Amino acid sequence: MKEYSVSPNKDVTGWFVKIEDVAPTDEYDERDTAIAKAKEMAEHNKPSRVLILDKNHEVEDEIKY
Repeated sequence: MKEYSVSPNKDVTGWFVKIEDVAPTDEYDERDTAIAKAKEMAEHNKPSRVLILDKNHEVEDEIKY
């Protein structure tokens, strides 16, 4: 199962989308945009899941596809 995560940058001024917790693939200004992109990638690569992390890098939500 592939894992995608959405997490804030150090200053919480942008949001990273990571695949398998490796180097970030993209950075977005808005959290909702980053979540939408991660969901789109996960849906195209089933089975997969999206982890949405808060500013403390704790799992806030998990979506499975």
